[in-house]
Amino acid sequence: MSTTQPLLDNTIEPDEPTAPLGNIESNRQKNARQPIVLTPTSGAQMATNPSDAESGLAGIFRQSAHPLALACLFAFRIAAIVVYLFCGIVTTNYVLVNVIVVVLLAMDFWNCRNVSGRTLVGLRFWNQVDDDGESYWVFESRDPSRPANPIDSKMFWTALYVFPALWVVLLIVAILTLNASFIPVVILALVFNFTNVIGFTYADRDAKQRWANDTMGGFSLGGLGGLGGQILTGAVKNGVGRVFGGR
Repeated sequence: MSTTQPLLDNTIEPDEPTAPLGNIESNRQKNARQPIVLTPTSGAQMATNPSDAESGLAGIFRQSAHPLALACLFAFRIAAIVVYLFCGIVTTNYVLVNVIVVVLLAMDFWNCRNVSGRTLVGLRFWNQVDDDGESYWVFESRDPSRPANPIDSKMFWTALYVFPALWVVLLIVAILTLNASFIPVVILALVFNFTNVIGFTYADRDAKQRWANDTMGGFSLGGLGGLGGQILTGAVKNGVGRVFGGR
């Protein structure tokens, strides 16, 4: 009897998969993701592009509604201090230095009172004399429905209060160093700066008080009756006026 060969011999492929070619470990390393390390960051580092947040001097001027007025406000004030401190290096002419500083202080005083204050925060003040010879302060303010730009307002009040403090420091230094020749110009700078500080501070309080009075004037208390409504309205006006620092 002849030997028969098994059916389907050499026709079925093996079930075992073919071993991959190459180094398995190296392939896994290529496909593996790099680990992500989380590190704490401060608030100033959160912005990754200019559209997220703007900071620095350029960002302040970009966000300002009146960059030219803001630049002039700081330019005159910084220039007066720089000339006072360093002009002696260029020239020994005492009269020339004082004249330049006084001119810069006068320009800053006029610009702050008539241009920067009105443009940046919507406030203005001046002293007026009536027919009887009595002088009094006059304050102007912008409509409360048109609020000032937050950047303009913050930078204006910062400049208004910081630079007088710097002149106070310079006055103390001039007294301690017995540099009496420059004390008059420093006192003049303090007069100009503190005049603006007092004027704009009272102008701001006056604007807030008038806004409070206008708001309370339109407040209806008819449900309490005529006399009761008038009494309560007057009390509310007085209370709000005191909160906002009435004159």
